[in-house]
Amino acid sequence: MTLFPMFSTPASGGSADLPLFTDVAMDYDAGTPRWESGQPVVVIGLEAVKSWAWRAVATARYLWPIFDWSYGCELEALVGQPYQADTKISEATRYLQDALLVSPYITAVDVTEASFNGSIFRMRVDLTTVYGKEGFYV
Repeated sequence: MTLFPMFSTPASGGSADLPLFTDVAMDYDAGTPRWESGQPVVVIGLEAVKSWAWRAVATARYLWPIFDWSYGCELEALVGQPYQADTKISEATRYLQDALLVSPYITAVDVTEASFNGSIFRMRVDLTTVYGKEGFYV
């Protein structure tokens, strides 16, 4: 099941076993899909995997019945916990890896930066995919 079922995945791809990954482009600053002329903008390959990963991290796992229980991230479980900063970083890294490594297109997930600004926690996530490497901030 996909978020935009009107798009089918092309048969050829970046790996012998996987079809070319196709997804809707995201406006990461606004947190919404990008649209042009009334249609969602479609991206393929590395940008498509990044788009999927960004949405998977932004979606709370187990909250929405439309999503399978393997989709989403549990970062919100850390809110209000009395853990030390290094424990929160460790748990957040584990939650991100659990959320993203369900995709066969993602082969590794690394947190390269993690910082607290008061109560705001910010992390840079670097993905290694079958198409190459890409990163984004959470």
